[in-house]
Amino acid sequence: MSAEVVLDGDSLTPEDVVAVARQNASVEVADDARAAVRDSRERVEDIVESGQAVYGLNTGFGQLVNTRIEREEMRELQANLVRSHASGAGRELDIEEVRAMLVGRLNALVKGYSGVRESVVDALCALLNEGVTPVVRSRGSLGASGDLAPLAHLALVLIGEGEADVETGGETERLPGGDALAAVGLEPLDLAPKEGLALINGTPLSAGIASFVVVDGERAARAADAAGALTTEVTMSTTANCDPAIHDARPHAGQSTVAETVRALTAESEVVESHRNCDRVQDAYSIRCLPQVHGAVRDALQHLREAVEVELNSATDNPLVFDAADVDERAVGTSAGAVLSGGNFHGEPLALRLDYATSALCELAAISERRTDRLLNPNVQEHHLPAFLAAEPGRHSGFMIPQYTAAALLNEIRSLGRPSMDNTPVSGGQEDHVSMSLQSAYHARTAVENTHTVLGVELLCGAQAVEYLPGDLALGRGTEAVYDTLRAVVETLDADRALSPDMDAAADIVARGVLDDAIDDAVDGFK
Repeated sequence: MSAEVVLDGDSLTPEDVVAVARQNASVEVADDARAAVRDSRERVEDIVESGQAVYGLNTGFGQLVNTRIEREEMRELQANLVRSHASGAGRELDIEEVRAMLVGRLNALVKGYSGVRESVVDALCALLNEGVTPVVRSRGSLGASGDLAPLAHLALVLIGEGEADVETGGETERLPGGDALAAVGLEPLDLAPKEGLALINGTPLSAGIASFVVVDGERAARAADAAGALTTEVTMSTTANCDPAIHDARPHAGQSTVAETVRALTAESEVVESHRNCDRVQDAYSIRCLPQVHGAVRDALQHLREAVEVELNSATDNPLVFDAADVDERAVGTSAGAVLSGGNFHGEPLALRLDYATSALCELAAISERRTDRLLNPNVQEHHLPAFLAAEPGRHSGFMIPQYTAAALLNEIRSLGRPSMDNTPVSGGQEDHVSMSLQSAYHARTAVENTHTVLGVELLCGAQAVEYLPGDLALGRGTEAVYDTLRAVVETLDADRALSPDMDAAADIVARGVLDDAIDDAVDGFK
């Protein structure tokens, strides 16, 4: 992944967002995008000069849309908009969340439909590249008109107000907004007409956190395949359920991919071969239906990825500024530029799919927890496995309680609401239908994080079960890599010990993609 992300308004990916947010990749704006920004600003200035009433330039906001603002008050209007909308509550966003929001807002602005000056673009770039992170409260967005309150807290720093955390000399210091800008050689912006609205109107926080959900969720899906394949082996189950003939007969894309992945992970497994002709007729659903369930989760996450990739590269503020030649004659504007009011700030395309992803991740955690039970439960586990995988069941409890924790985390995911189903009209009824996309993003992120730990518990139990395999049977190429990766960070459980550190370590190799890298090295074409 590049140490620099070039923003052109068209090609930002969830992986790029992660690079900027978590790995501190720097950003640069492409020359063509800068030209589009300049052209858009010229159109705004031409419209302002015309004296026409245009929302966001010389009118009030929301229900106050019919209040006309005089020319000498336009700059004050933009600053007051930012100040008044910086009214969030709740916890402060962490640094990666703010950086994700920043890069998303910046990429939307450089598409050239928002009418900001190039100096605004440069200021946002500087915040990212110089390690200035505005202090942003997490609650307040309704997902229409986008993430207003969080974005306003961000924009407050650009006008020299609010607070920001500044990285200098390897340490972070919290400073007033103006001092934070001065620390990196910046002056506060005097916002011109349209700029305050362009900064706070849109979905970049929803899309930024959704980017985390995509990347982290796809890692969870791959880890679930790895954990499930290992559990299949150590419970002496069959991989016949992954035969291509089954999946060609029901060709869902995710299902076929998962079946192929499990076959690759267990390739050359002596464990699988050792009981190919056993008298067991069928395995339990949590193993036999693994491709169908995991595959459906993959398809749901792909559905989310498609929406996120579109959203990251869209103009999501309002109103939007166009070349007059490109729009219908009914648009407000001049011969140079036209302004159209619409609803691209509405987060519904993200909200619905984020809620879908939360449901999908819940199922991924649920089937993993059931496989963990089959590894531990003396009423259903295979005869070669001791109760709860304890060296001396009774005197030791083994992995009994990690399953409790997995069940608790699963319950939390199940208890998460589906915010996109809710609606509360605001702004005197002018904004009478909202998406709640940010709350959907928060819930989906919680679901991902919980799922990482649930999968980590299954991986721990699967690795422990390897110690009880009969004979000296070799695991598959991929599952051997899974086992070795676990054992690099977690020792075999020879006697009871506090297992929280082991669970954290297992969840971490899932969350950071360490497991992906290890399997990639062992299995060609791991998906």
